[in-house]
Amino acid sequence: MVREELQNPGYPAHKRRDALALISELPLLDINAPIERIVQEYVENLLMPRQPTADALHLAPASYYACDMLLTWNCIHLANPNKFRHIEAINKRLGLPTPAVVTPLQLLGDAV
Repeated sequence: MVREELQNPGYPAHKRRDALALISELPLLDINAPIERIVQEYVENLLMPRQPTADALHLAPASYYACDMLLTWNCIHLANPNKFRHIEAINKRLGLPTPAVVTPLQLLGDAV
């Protein structure tokens, strides 16, 4: 999902090249039927917008695969403190752990 977003022609070419190089060695998480059902739950419970479902497609695998953290610049639907309890409640009902959802600036903290 991230690779596809970065390959979008609307993403600046110099940033695209650097970002793709940065993630080139990272393993890919499979998007399978259970994850698609989780995405649908997020949308049906108004956790994420119906279109596009890209935000839900970032959170669902991170939850399903029990990732410790989801790194994002999306402060509207993902790294939003006002949404975290809602994310946690839906994931708890689904029997899923909730990753910490942070921005790169939060992750780096004082190092920036």
